Amino acid sequence: MRTLYVTDLDGTLLNGNDQISQYSIETINGLVAKGMQFTYATARSLVSASVVAKGLSTTIPVIAYNGALIINPDTGEVISSLSFTKEEADYVSGVLQENGANPLVYAYVDGVERVSYVTGRENEGIRRYLDVRKGDRRFRPLKDETYLYQGNVFYFTCIADREELLPLYEIFAGDGRFRCTLQQELYRPEYFLEIMPKKASKAEAIKRLKEIWHCDRVVSFGDAVNDIPMFEISDACYAVANAVPELKARATGVIASNDEDGVAKWLLQYSHISYR
Repeated sequence: MRTLYVTDLDGTLLNGNDQISQYSIETINGLVAKGMQFTYATARSLVSASVVAKGLSTTIPVIAYNGALIINPDTGEVISSLSFTKEEADYVSGVLQENGANPLVYAYVDGVERVSYVTGRENEGIRRYLDVRKGDRRFRPLKDETYLYQGNVFYFTCIADREELLPLYEIFAGDGRFRCTLQQELYRPEYFLEIMPKKASKAEAIKRLKEIWHCDRVVSFGDAVNDIPMFEISDACYAVANAVPELKARATGVIASNDEDGVAKWLLQYSHISYR
Protein backbone atom coordinates (compact mmCIF):
# COMPACT_ATOMS: atom_id res chain seq x y z
CA MET A 1 0.00 0.00 0.00
CA ARG A 2 1.50 3.34 -1.11
CA THR A 3 1.43 5.92 1.69
CA LEU A 4 1.94 9.67 1.46
CA TYR A 5 3.52 11.12 4.62
CA VAL A 6 2.84 14.82 5.14
CA THR A 7 4.15 16.99 7.97
CA ASP A 8 3.58 20.55 9.02
CA LEU A 9 6.78 22.58 9.51
CA ASP A 10 6.56 25.21 12.27
CA GLY A 11 6.06 23.66 15.68
CA THR A 12 6.05 20.15 14.20
CA LEU A 13 9.14 19.30 12.16
CA LEU A 14 10.93 22.54 13.09
CA ASN A 15 12.20 22.73 16.66
CA GLY A 16 12.00 25.72 18.99
CA ASN A 17 14.91 27.35 17.15
CA ASP A 18 13.01 27.25 13.84
CA GLN A 19 15.36 24.54 12.57
CA ILE A 20 15.16 20.90 11.55
CA SER A 21 17.68 19.00 13.63
CA GLN A 22 20.48 17.16 11.91
CA TYR A 23 19.07 13.93 13.30
CA SER A 24 15.69 14.57 11.69
CA ILE A 25 17.25 15.54 8.36
CA GLU A 26 19.46 12.46 8.22
CA THR A 27 16.67 10.13 9.37
CA ILE A 28 14.07 11.42 6.91
CA ASN A 29 16.52 11.62 4.01
CA GLY A 30 17.53 8.03 4.66
CA LEU A 31 13.93 6.88 4.58
CA VAL A 32 13.17 8.88 1.41
CA ALA A 33 16.17 7.22 -0.25
CA LYS A 34 14.60 3.85 0.57
CA GLY A 35 11.30 4.80 -1.06
CA MET A 36 9.22 6.72 1.49
CA GLN A 37 6.85 9.25 -0.11
CA PHE A 38 7.37 12.32 2.06
CA THR A 39 6.55 16.02 1.82
CA TYR A 40 5.51 18.98 3.93
CA ALA A 41 2.49 21.28 4.07
CA THR A 42 3.02 24.74 5.52
CA ALA A 43 1.55 28.21 5.84
CA ARG A 44 4.92 29.51 4.69
CA SER A 45 5.83 30.43 1.13
CA LEU A 46 8.24 28.19 -0.76
CA VAL A 47 10.92 30.87 -0.33
CA SER A 48 10.55 30.91 3.45
CA ALA A 49 10.06 27.16 3.76
CA SER A 50 13.12 26.39 1.63
CA VAL A 51 15.32 28.31 4.05
CA VAL A 52 14.24 26.38 7.15
CA ALA A 53 13.96 23.05 5.28
CA LYS A 54 17.39 23.31 3.67
CA GLY A 55 19.02 19.90 3.41
CA LEU A 56 15.72 18.02 3.69
CA SER A 57 15.09 15.62 0.80
CA THR A 58 11.68 15.93 -0.82
CA THR A 59 11.15 13.94 -4.00
CA ILE A 60 7.57 15.14 -4.54
CA PRO A 61 5.96 18.61 -4.60
CA VAL A 62 5.39 20.56 -1.39
CA ILE A 63 2.32 22.43 -0.17
CA ALA A 64 2.70 26.14 0.62
CA TYR A 65 0.47 28.97 1.83
CA ASN A 66 -1.81 26.56 3.71
CA GLY A 67 -2.71 24.80 0.47
CA ALA A 68 -3.08 27.74 -1.92
CA LEU A 69 -0.07 26.46 -3.89
CA ILE A 70 1.47 23.07 -4.68
CA ILE A 71 5.02 23.61 -5.89
CA ASN A 72 7.97 21.59 -7.14
CA PRO A 73 10.67 22.68 -4.65
CA ASP A 74 13.55 21.99 -7.04
CA THR A 75 12.30 24.02 -10.00
CA GLY A 76 9.76 26.40 -8.45
CA GLU A 77 7.15 25.11 -10.90
CA VAL A 78 3.60 25.67 -9.64
CA ILE A 79 1.73 22.36 -9.93
CA SER A 80 -1.57 23.73 -8.65
CA SER A 81 -2.74 27.15 -7.47
CA LEU A 82 -5.89 28.72 -6.07
CA SER A 83 -6.60 32.45 -6.25
CA PHE A 84 -9.43 34.78 -5.32
CA THR A 85 -11.83 35.91 -8.00
CA LYS A 86 -11.66 39.65 -8.65
CA GLU A 87 -14.96 40.09 -6.83
CA GLU A 88 -13.67 38.18 -3.79
CA ALA A 89 -10.37 40.10 -3.70
CA ASP A 90 -12.25 43.40 -4.01
CA TYR A 91 -14.55 42.46 -1.15
CA VAL A 92 -11.69 41.45 1.15
CA SER A 93 -9.70 44.59 0.36
CA GLY A 94 -12.79 46.72 1.00
CA VAL A 95 -13.36 45.19 4.44
CA LEU A 96 -9.70 45.55 5.36
CA GLN A 97 -9.66 49.19 4.28
CA GLU A 98 -12.85 49.98 6.19
CA ASN A 99 -11.31 48.53 9.35
CA GLY A 100 -7.96 50.29 8.97
CA ALA A 101 -6.02 47.04 8.55
CA ASN A 102 -2.51 47.02 7.07
CA PRO A 103 -2.29 43.64 5.32
CA LEU A 104 0.42 41.75 3.54
CA VAL A 105 -1.04 40.97 0.12
CA TYR A 106 0.28 37.92 -1.73
CA ALA A 107 -0.27 37.96 -5.48
CA TYR A 108 1.24 37.22 -8.84
CA VAL A 109 1.95 40.65 -10.34
CA ASP A 110 2.92 40.47 -14.00
CA GLY A 111 3.56 36.77 -13.48
CA VAL A 112 5.93 37.27 -10.53
CA GLU A 113 5.09 36.27 -6.94
CA ARG A 114 5.07 39.42 -4.79
CA VAL A 115 4.21 40.36 -1.20
CA SER A 116 2.90 43.91 -1.18
CA TYR A 117 2.46 46.19 1.83
CA VAL A 118 2.18 49.89 2.65
CA THR A 119 5.25 51.35 4.32
CA GLY A 120 5.08 53.66 7.32
CA ARG A 121 2.17 51.76 8.87
CA GLU A 122 4.00 48.66 10.09
CA ASN A 123 3.36 47.49 13.65
CA GLU A 124 5.88 45.46 15.65
CA GLY A 125 4.60 42.15 14.31
CA ILE A 126 4.88 43.20 10.68
CA ARG A 127 8.31 44.72 11.24
CA ARG A 128 9.51 41.44 12.72
CA TYR A 129 8.00 39.50 9.82
CA LEU A 130 9.91 41.68 7.36
CA ASP A 131 13.13 41.74 9.39
CA VAL A 132 13.49 37.96 9.61
CA ARG A 133 13.03 37.77 5.82
CA LYS A 134 15.44 40.50 4.79
CA GLY A 135 16.50 40.17 1.19
CA ASP A 136 13.29 38.38 0.17
CA ARG A 137 12.78 39.40 -3.45
CA ARG A 138 9.04 38.96 -3.19
CA PHE A 139 8.67 42.05 -1.00
CA ARG A 140 7.03 45.01 -2.71
CA PRO A 141 6.87 48.04 -0.39
CA LEU A 142 4.41 50.72 -1.50
CA LYS A 143 3.85 54.32 -0.45
CA ASP A 144 0.05 54.00 -0.42
CA GLU A 145 -2.76 51.57 -1.23
CA THR A 146 -3.10 52.54 -4.91
CA TYR A 147 -1.44 49.34 -6.19
CA LEU A 148 -1.64 47.25 -3.02
CA TYR A 149 -4.24 44.84 -4.38
CA GLN A 150 -2.83 44.63 -7.90
CA GLY A 151 -2.37 41.31 -9.68
CA ASN A 152 -3.75 37.82 -9.17
CA VAL A 153 -4.26 37.81 -5.37
CA PHE A 154 -4.24 34.46 -3.60
CA TYR A 155 -3.57 35.21 0.10
CA PHE A 156 -3.93 37.95 2.73
CA THR A 157 -2.18 38.15 6.09
CA CYS A 158 -2.80 40.64 8.89
CA ILE A 159 -0.54 40.66 11.95
CA ALA A 160 -1.70 42.35 15.16
CA ASP A 161 -3.15 41.78 18.64
CA ARG A 162 -5.93 39.21 18.89
CA GLU A 163 -8.49 41.84 19.96
CA GLU A 164 -7.74 43.90 16.86
CA LEU A 165 -8.06 40.95 14.51
CA LEU A 166 -11.04 39.16 16.05
CA PRO A 167 -13.73 41.35 14.39
CA LEU A 168 -12.15 40.70 10.99
CA TYR A 169 -11.95 36.98 11.70
CA GLU A 170 -15.64 36.90 12.55
CA ILE A 171 -16.50 38.60 9.25
CA PHE A 172 -14.50 36.28 7.01
CA ALA A 173 -14.93 33.04 8.97
CA GLY A 174 -18.67 33.44 8.61
CA ASP A 175 -18.50 33.98 4.86
CA GLY A 176 -18.69 30.80 2.79
CA ARG A 177 -16.49 32.25 0.04
CA PHE A 178 -13.37 32.23 2.20
CA ARG A 179 -11.19 30.15 4.48
CA CYS A 180 -9.90 32.15 7.44
CA THR A 181 -7.62 31.26 10.35
CA LEU A 182 -6.64 33.23 13.44
CA GLN A 183 -3.81 31.89 15.55
CA GLN A 184 -0.93 33.10 17.65
CA GLU A 185 2.55 33.23 16.19
CA LEU A 186 4.79 30.55 17.69
CA TYR A 187 6.88 31.88 20.58
CA ARG A 188 5.51 35.41 19.99
CA PRO A 189 2.64 37.53 21.40
CA GLU A 190 1.12 38.66 18.10
CA TYR A 191 -1.58 36.87 16.11
CA PHE A 192 -1.83 36.09 12.41
CA LEU A 193 -5.12 36.46 10.55
CA GLU A 194 -4.89 34.63 7.24
CA ILE A 195 -7.54 34.84 4.53
CA MET A 196 -7.52 32.55 1.51
CA PRO A 197 -9.89 31.11 -1.09
CA LYS A 198 -12.39 28.62 0.33
CA LYS A 199 -10.83 25.62 -1.37
CA ALA A 200 -7.32 26.56 -0.24
CA SER A 201 -6.45 24.24 2.62
CA LYS A 202 -3.79 21.71 3.44
CA ALA A 203 -6.51 19.06 3.23
CA GLU A 204 -7.57 19.88 -0.33
CA ALA A 205 -3.96 20.18 -1.48
CA ILE A 206 -3.08 16.83 0.09
CA LYS A 207 -6.01 15.14 -1.63
CA ARG A 208 -4.82 16.58 -4.94
CA LEU A 209 -1.22 15.50 -4.29
CA LYS A 210 -2.37 12.03 -3.24
CA GLU A 211 -4.16 11.72 -6.57
CA ILE A 212 -1.23 13.02 -8.64
CA TRP A 213 1.25 10.73 -6.88
CA HIS A 214 -1.07 7.69 -6.94
CA CYS A 215 -0.99 7.10 -3.19
CA ASP A 216 -3.51 4.90 -1.38
CA ARG A 217 -3.43 6.53 2.04
CA VAL A 218 -2.21 9.59 3.95
CA VAL A 219 -0.43 9.86 7.30
CA SER A 220 0.00 13.40 8.63
CA PHE A 221 1.72 15.24 11.49
CA GLY A 222 0.87 18.64 12.98
CA ASP A 223 0.64 20.93 15.96
CA ALA A 224 -1.87 23.75 15.35
CA VAL A 225 -5.52 24.43 14.57
CA ASN A 226 -4.80 25.01 10.88
CA ASP A 227 -3.78 21.33 10.75
CA ILE A 228 -7.28 20.14 11.70
CA PRO A 229 -8.57 19.86 8.10
CA MET A 230 -5.42 17.91 7.20
CA PHE A 231 -6.05 15.51 10.09
CA GLU A 232 -9.68 15.05 9.07
CA ILE A 233 -8.77 13.68 5.63
CA SER A 234 -5.83 11.53 6.79
CA ASP A 235 -6.00 7.80 7.32
CA ALA A 236 -3.82 8.29 10.40
CA CYS A 237 -2.70 11.54 12.02
CA TYR A 238 -0.30 12.33 14.83
CA ALA A 239 -0.02 15.42 16.99
CA VAL A 240 3.35 16.32 18.47
CA ALA A 241 3.39 16.61 22.28
CA ASN A 242 3.52 20.43 22.06
CA ALA A 243 0.37 20.58 19.89
CA VAL A 244 -2.76 22.48 20.89
CA PRO A 245 -5.43 20.45 22.73
CA GLU A 246 -7.92 20.83 19.85
CA LEU A 247 -5.58 18.98 17.51
CA LYS A 248 -4.63 16.29 20.03
CA ALA A 249 -8.33 15.52 20.45
CA ARG A 250 -8.54 14.66 16.73
CA ALA A 251 -5.27 12.74 16.51
CA THR A 252 -4.73 9.02 16.08
CA GLY A 253 -2.00 9.42 18.66
CA VAL A 254 0.37 11.87 20.32
CA ILE A 255 4.10 11.56 19.58
CA ALA A 256 7.24 13.19 20.98
CA SER A 257 7.52 16.98 20.71
CA ASN A 258 9.13 19.04 17.97
CA ASP A 259 12.18 19.52 20.20
CA GLU A 260 12.49 15.74 20.57
CA ASP A 261 12.44 14.85 16.85
CA GLY A 262 8.98 13.35 17.24
CA VAL A 263 8.15 13.12 13.52
CA ALA A 264 11.49 11.60 12.48
CA LYS A 265 11.44 9.06 15.31
CA TRP A 266 7.90 7.96 14.45
CA LEU A 267 8.78 7.62 10.75
CA LEU A 268 11.89 5.60 11.57
CA GLN A 269 9.89 3.19 13.71
CA TYR A 270 6.69 2.79 11.70
CA SER A 271 6.81 4.13 8.12
CA HIS A 272 8.76 1.19 6.61
CA ILE A 273 5.70 -0.99 7.05
CA SER A 274 3.92 0.97 4.32
CA TYR A 275 6.57 1.30 1.64
CA ARG A 276 8.91 -1.67 2.04
